[in-house]
Amino acid sequence: MQVMLRPKALIFVGMCLLSSGLTAPAVSAAGQGVGSPAGARDSDWLLSPELLDHARLKFVWQQTLPMKKGETFAAVALLGDRLYLRSDRNYMWSLGTDGGNVVFSRSVAPRGIPVLDLVSYGDSLISVVGNQLTECTMVTGVEQRVADLELSIVAPPVRNSQYFYVAAGDRRLHVLRAHDLVRIFKVAPENESLITTVLADDTTVVFGTTAGNIVAMMADAPKKLWQFDAAGAVAGPIIRDGNSFYFASKDTNVYRLDVTGATTAPMAWKFQTEAVLDRAPRVTQRFVYQYALGRGVTAIDKQTGQAVWSLPEGLDLLAEAENKAYLITKVRTLAVMDNATGKMLYSLNGAPIAAHAANTESARIYIVDEHGRVACLTPVR
Repeated sequence: MQVMLRPKALIFVGMCLLSSGLTAPAVSAAGQGVGSPAGARDSDWLLSPELLDHARLKFVWQQTLPMKKGETFAAVALLGDRLYLRSDRNYMWSLGTDGGNVVFSRSVAPRGIPVLDLVSYGDSLISVVGNQLTECTMVTGVEQRVADLELSIVAPPVRNSQYFYVAAGDRRLHVLRAHDLVRIFKVAPENESLITTVLADDTTVVFGTTAGNIVAMMADAPKKLWQFDAAGAVAGPIIRDGNSFYFASKDTNVYRLDVTGATTAPMAWKFQTEAVLDRAPRVTQRFVYQYALGRGVTAIDKQTGQAVWSLPEGLDLLAEAENKAYLITKVRTLAVMDNATGKMLYSLNGAPIAAHAANTESARIYIVDEHGRVACLTPVR
C-alpha cells in the first residue's frame, strides 16, 4: 500500500433511486382486505387496495409530493427512519417513515448538476454535488459545510468520528480530518487500481477496487490489515453485516468474507451467478439477494452460500418479512416469494410503480410513481 499526504475539502447532498420496470396481471390469493378510507377512490391510490389485498399487503401511508410538469424522481434512498427522494431537477424531500410526513424539502443543486448517493453519519447527510463535498443537517436539510477538495471524487465519501475517507480519480483514498478537512494521509492499492467503494468505522476502513481487491486498513493510519482479491472488479458497494463482508464481483460471483482476526478475513463462501454482476447484493438477516443481468434475482442462504430460489424476471428486493421476500420485477409486477419453499406465492400488477427503495431492515415497502405519489406498504398479518 502506498502512503502519501495532502489537504482537502467536502461536498453535499445526494441520494439513490433505482428505477424499475414492471407489468403483468394480478394473481388472486386469499387474504384479508384493506379498504380505502371514506371518500377515497381507488384511483387516488398508487396501487389499488383491492389488488394489494390479493398479495396480503396494505397501505401504511401515502403522500403526494408537488412535482412540476415533466419532473420525475431520479433517486430514492432509505436511511434509518427517513426516506429521501430527489427529482431529476435536483429537488429533494425528506419524509418520516412512520407517517410519510415531510421533514424538509429543498433544492440541493441546479438542474443537470451530478449528485452522488446520499450517506448518513450521526445527524448529518453527506454527499457530493458537482464535485464538492457537502454536509447538511437531517433535521432541516440546511447545509452545514460545503468544500471543494480539489479532487475528482469517484465514490460517495464516508466518515467516522475523526476522519473523512474520499476516493478520487487519482486512484488514492484521501483521509481528511473531520472537523477541519485537513489532509492527514492518503493511500493507494498496490496495483494502483481505482477505488470505487469505501466503508468505515472508528477502527477499520475497507475499500474495493476495479481490480477486484478488498483492502482493510487501520482507520487512523496507513497500515494494511488484510486483503482479499477477486478475479473481477467489485460491483457496487461492499456490505458489512457484523464481522462479515458481502460483495458482488464482475467475475460473476457473490462473496462472503468473515473477519476472524485483526489481520485475517478468509472467504466463507462464493456463489456463482453465471452473469457479469453490476450491483451489490441485498443482505438481510437470513438471506443474500443478488440481481444478475439475464438471470434475475437469486436468494442465497446467508450461512451456506447455497441458492434457495431464483426468479428470472426479478429486478430487486423491496423488503423481507416472515420468511417471505417482496420483489419488484422487470415486467412491472410485485412478486411475493416463499423463502421456505422457493415458490412464488402471489404476483401483483405494479405498472404504476416508477421507482422504489430497497429495504433490508424491515417488512415495509416504499414505492413511488411518476405523479409524485409515495407509498409505504406492509404485509397483512
